[in-house]
Amino acid sequence: MAQQLSISILSGKGGTGKTTLAVNLALSLTNVQLLDADVEEPNDYLFISPDIKNKEEESVRRLIPEIDAEKCTACRRCVDFCQYNALALILDNVLVFEEVCHSCGGCKIVCPENAIKEKARELGKLRHDKRKNLDFWEGELNTGEEKAVPVIEKLKTKADHNKNIIIDAPPGTSCPSIAAITDTDFTVIVTEATIFGLHDLKMVIEMLNEIKQPFAVVINKAESDSDFLIEDYCNSEGIEILMKIPFSRKIAELYSNALPFVKEIAGWENKFKALAAKIIEEAGKNERNYSN
Repeated sequence: MAQQLSISILSGKGGTGKTTLAVNLALSLTNVQLLDADVEEPNDYLFISPDIKNKEEESVRRLIPEIDAEKCTACRRCVDFCQYNALALILDNVLVFEEVCHSCGGCKIVCPENAIKEKARELGKLRHDKRKNLDFWEGELNTGEEKAVPVIEKLKTKADHNKNIIIDAPPGTSCPSIAAITDTDFTVIVTEATIFGLHDLKMVIEMLNEIKQPFAVVINKAESDSDFLIEDYCNSEGIEILMKIPFSRKIAELYSNALPFVKEIAGWENKFKALAAKIIEEAGKNERNYSN
């Protein structure tokens, strides 16, 4: 993979095979960086056994308003300003609902009494491990926190564009998924050949088309008697299917033991290298299409 690319791996739902694809692709390449942006439940580390427990964690923080009750006159300007209802006036006291605050800082600006200051609230952590061929970062949202996007955005600041970047994105089409794939060169959608897989695939494709993100498809748990569900749809829409990963007991057993099958089953490393070459080709096609 001579040409450096940033690739995001996405699926319509969890359990489809994002981690399988992201980890095995990363381990098949050189000069690669793997970012686990599925911050609500990161699990790439299970398959590459990084030394992250013994290393310092980097905190991800956001600023949250804090009300000085002695200065506050209950004028409601901050409450009326907040579009996210993170502030409420109860019996002349302004309450702050930290979980829904978007840290815009506007309430502090509009307060005429200078009664609002800001404090740091930790949302999550970043962890890092670097070895010969793999530079690995993961983000993890703290338990009970709701805002994954700031953790993902902080994680993406660690991207090294001198390397091939693979981002394991959160599943679905919500804000965390979009934050993870934004500014990547190409997205690979992982799906499975079921009715539910097709439904979620269509949902993801609608979102990617809306934001004009180039993409192609990989079928995981592929079976000859059901692949037509995905193939027929992709053929009708002109969508490229880059690879099929078979529904295999051997692969499932390796996965359950946190063993990347690319290192355990002969021939798969070359298949993933060929996949990387196809991604470069498809990314080039889409770049030309969007430029026209």
